[in-house]
Amino acid sequence: MPVQGYKVTFALALAFAMCAPHGAMSQQKFAVVPTVTILSGEIITQGRVTEVPVTNPNIAPGYSQSIEEVVGKVSKRTLVAGRTIPIGDLRDPYAVERGAAVRITYNNNGMNLSASGVAIEDGMAGDIVRVRNKDTGVTVSGTAKLDGTVEVFQK
Repeated sequence: MPVQGYKVTFALALAFAMCAPHGAMSQQKFAVVPTVTILSGEIITQGRVTEVPVTNPNIAPGYSQSIEEVVGKVSKRTLVAGRTIPIGDLRDPYAVERGAAVRITYNNNGMNLSASGVAIEDGMAGDIVRVRNKDTGVTVSGTAKLDGTVEVFQK
């Protein structure tokens, strides 16, 4: 009699598995892979990547899973076509690039000053960067803004 009990339990489990929605059984994961080789420093565009289903259950974690995660980011290293893109290999684009002409601004109690300068180092929006004033040659530090300006702060 116990053998029949196991058969009934197995049959019920099998029936449940067949009736359960496909998504309830296992969630399909996707990975973003380049369609062409992307070199270090290049901005990733939507036409250069695609989503593919993950078929390897032992894939290392930390890879990008949606195109929205990678589009507009810059590659820190060469990304090979067809291989997953590790999130750690991406960064936001620089708002200020070393050697580029920048506008230096200073705002204090309604007094607004600006000058031309040259960035001494790269920086993303919000980063503290050093810039050299073109007219005086003085080096100052300030916050890189998204529009490419550098706002200096009072010491």
